[in-house]
Amino acid sequence: MKKVSLLSLFFALVLLLAACGGGSEEVEKETDTDAADERWTEIEEAGELVVGTSGTLIAASFYDENDELTGYDVEVLREVGNRLGLEVSFEIMGVDSMLPAVNSGRIDVAANDMTITEKRKKEFNFSDPYKYSYTTMAVRTADNSGIESLEDLEGKKAGGGATTVYSQIAEHYGAEIVTYGNAPNEAYLSDVNNGRTDLVMNDYYLTKFGVAAFPEFDIHLHPSLKFYPTEQAVIIPKGAEVLTEKINEALQEMHDDGTLSELAIEFYEEDASKEPEGEIEEIDGIEL
Repeated sequence: MKKVSLLSLFFALVLLLAACGGGSEEVEKETDTDAADERWTEIEEAGELVVGTSGTLIAASFYDENDELTGYDVEVLREVGNRLGLEVSFEIMGVDSMLPAVNSGRIDVAANDMTITEKRKKEFNFSDPYKYSYTTMAVRTADNSGIESLEDLEGKKAGGGATTVYSQIAEHYGAEIVTYGNAPNEAYLSDVNNGRTDLVMNDYYLTKFGVAAFPEFDIHLHPSLKFYPTEQAVIIPKGAEVLTEKINEALQEMHDDGTLSELAIEFYEEDASKEPEGEIEEIDGIEL
């Protein structure tokens, strides 16, 4: 009888330990979920979504003639907030400050024509894309600033933010990056015009509208270079899964009912909410 009792006790302990092991895993999962939910809970309780943006990107995030903040990214986030029952406030900052501000909790999300990259995905959550584009550059009209291929960037001066994808590409091909902080488009493009720099590499839509805004400058969109297809999205803190899900639900509704297309055409004169047509050169040998 003692042998039977001891054997029974042994199996009971094994079962208990197994149950505890499973419980521990469940507790860990629940803890992770709770942590991920925390940001959404705080935002929902506050009734406000704080969005970092620059206010200096024509068509994406800029001040209109009435000194009102607007643009595609700005209005997309306002509509997302509206559909989530939240007030949306914008904190103006340079692009190089936005990612640290998301990480520190100074802002809830960033929306400033932010491109999804593999490197950034390791540090942040991204919403589903709300804009699709590719990369090009503003150059001097007379000679395309001596640039006919990406290899011609060697030794050229490129104006841009230090941490942007576009500066990384330019630097990869040998260009020297000239940084400006949170400067307006005019400062970047004026320097291409006067020869202080040779190019500004950026998103096709932003470059198109930036160049058009300053007809007095002797610059244009490069006529043949189309490269690095991009997807733009909201940058969200890593692990904020519920917040990501909520934003994605709102964006999907806006896609389904045509709101994204309407806003894209309003600000870009083209439907930037859909992938562009035509051949676009991929960039190899650089982790972005």
